Amino acid sequence: MSTTAELLKGAAELFPDEVVTQAHVRHLDLPGAGRFALITLDNGFDHTKPTTFGPQSLANLDLALDQVEKEASEGTIVGVGITGKPFIFAVGADLKGMEVLKHHEDARAVGKGGHDVFKRIAALAVPSFAYYNGAAMGGGVEAGLHCQYRTVSAATPAFSFPEVFLGLVPGWGGCTILPNLIGADRAVTVIVENALNQNRQLKGAQVFELGIADAIFEGADFLEQSLLWTASVLKGELQVVRPAVDRGEAWDLAVERGRAFADSKVHGAAPAAYRALDIIAGVKDGDLQAGFDAEDAALADLAMSGELRSGIYAFNLVQKRGKRPVGAPDKSLARPVTKVGVVGAGLMASQLALLFLRRLEVPVVLTDIDQARVDKGVGYVHDEIDKLLLKSRINQDKANRLKALVTGVLDKAEGFADADFVIEAVFEEMSVKQQVFAEVEAVAPAHAILATNTSSLSVSEMASKLKNPERVVGFHFFNPVAILPLLEIVRGEQTDDASLATAFGVAKKLRKTAVLVKDAPAFVVNRVLTRFMGEIQNVIDEGTPVEVAERAVEPLGLPMSPLVLLELVGPAIGLHVSQTLHDAFPDRFTVSENLAAVVKAGKRGFYVHDSGKPELDPEVVALLKQGDTVLDEEQVRVRVLDAVAREIGLMLDEHVVAEAQDVDLCLITGAGWPFHLGGLTPYLDREGVSERVNGKPFLAPGVASVPA
Repeated sequence: MSTTAELLKGAAELFPDEVVTQAHVRHLDLPGAGRFALITLDNGFDHTKPTTFGPQSLANLDLALDQVEKEASEGTIVGVGITGKPFIFAVGADLKGMEVLKHHEDARAVGKGGHDVFKRIAALAVPSFAYYNGAAMGGGVEAGLHCQYRTVSAATPAFSFPEVFLGLVPGWGGCTILPNLIGADRAVTVIVENALNQNRQLKGAQVFELGIADAIFEGADFLEQSLLWTASVLKGELQVVRPAVDRGEAWDLAVERGRAFADSKVHGAAPAAYRALDIIAGVKDGDLQAGFDAEDAALADLAMSGELRSGIYAFNLVQKRGKRPVGAPDKSLARPVTKVGVVGAGLMASQLALLFLRRLEVPVVLTDIDQARVDKGVGYVHDEIDKLLLKSRINQDKANRLKALVTGVLDKAEGFADADFVIEAVFEEMSVKQQVFAEVEAVAPAHAILATNTSSLSVSEMASKLKNPERVVGFHFFNPVAILPLLEIVRGEQTDDASLATAFGVAKKLRKTAVLVKDAPAFVVNRVLTRFMGEIQNVIDEGTPVEVAERAVEPLGLPMSPLVLLELVGPAIGLHVSQTLHDAFPDRFTVSENLAAVVKAGKRGFYVHDSGKPELDPEVVALLKQGDTVLDEEQVRVRVLDAVAREIGLMLDEHVVAEAQDVDLCLITGAGWPFHLGGLTPYLDREGVSERVNGKPFLAPGVASVPA
């Protein structure tokens, strides 16, 4: 048994639940070129299960390479190709195995095992080809990078290195080979920038344009065309010429750009991006083996880090828990929705109308208090459809069909008499919403769901004056509606199972991550964020300089600072939510007089952006009234984290959601909190805040942490 085989056999014992990938070898006669070996990566033709690489899967590829290496050395084949099962090439390492690793040396064995197998591809005595026939991520991309030539399907929907997003580095050749193939600047974009931009994916055409693939073919006959292209290369009819890589100052500038970008995203709080950039910087001279060794070391170090465990935890929340909502009623109870009504025609209502229209493709009707508002709302939807047409996201027939499905009326009776689902998005005032629901109940069918997009008000109180309060449900979207996945579905005191099941059914069709939430003030995201931002505001009001308070939470690596987030949300909305929570919990939530002054002055936030970066608005500074208690950054950070840990603990005691995992899922998908935090509770556990404040961690040992 070879050293690599022994290494993989030992590592396989650490991955008992691995979904094993097979590597099937078959032989083809390429016209005019000769006998060709094609390796197909396949873990079963269930397209819902992507092909991954754990130790046993790598061992299977190693065995296949034994065969083709022998054939290549004997001269019985002219080349080797690697492809995947339909629509999927391979999507990288088996994360289920990574999260159970306990020891540094085990993680290093996994890294070295992948390198040892993939390096054999590059060392073959005949040319090697990768055919990216579908989704390719992480280790899947790296398997192809070790080949001499690559083609990509134009239909490839997702191609990326997600490792930095999760808290790792591309550790099987990605950090080393990619910059040496396409240059450091492009490699930094793919490995660091795309990853930290919420794991942005490349399409097939982009993979080709970047120079990762040498040729691109349509999806329908991709493999056939790739093999014909391969034959041309092998016969010498086609020369693949790649541009020279700039190994001078441009390489160094690319790494510097990557560090600046990482600083802007994680503020030094998560190590993965910086380790990846260190490796890219170190392979400027083209020494691949030195790069591979650095990847092994980085992979082993990061696999034992809290950031990786939090990243995998967050990934599992989004990909698993988010797709199977905890507490949702039996879906068989859901009623069909064939027409949607939207009360209001402002920006939020218009965004909702567009979303329902695109996803459900049923008639959508908007109402408002005057014709001008109605026309503006319908016009917004039409304009957005035209933009989709312009970008070739839809064709002309579909654009026409969608436009015909959206209408606007002033009379609710005319618009909602046959609606199955009516959602309101009007002014955030209880009396206004109660009046709207009373008017809708009077004209809508008895089975129609009445949904509210309230961000903080009581759904039960909103329904309390209706004849049929059991059909009222909270349906809280997050802005921008088209981008943020979260939908907090709120069960009122009298909401029945059929209404709730219908709401979850609609959420699934809208492609939203639905989380069941108890009818409690501000629900989940707004309650946590208001406590978080409220404590920042408190220390500013008491005398701490704004810049100190902002810098204090930079170690969390949040996507934006608290006051920039306040600007995005809108100071008036922030003030309203803080007032709602102060009314409910006056001992913990305050209403800042300074924030009230900012709102009264009509300011959009604390900053101006005239110079291209946020700077404190002098007019806002003049409004601030501060005390004389000045805290340093560490004191501010402790106070803020203690406050949110206490609030989450109270929310769980109140059963606002089922578990801490739901709080994290909400923060990730509704507020864009980073994967390396795992939302928030893993970070609070890791920093000892949970234990200090609540006397116990939020999560069990081994959940988002290294197993004991």
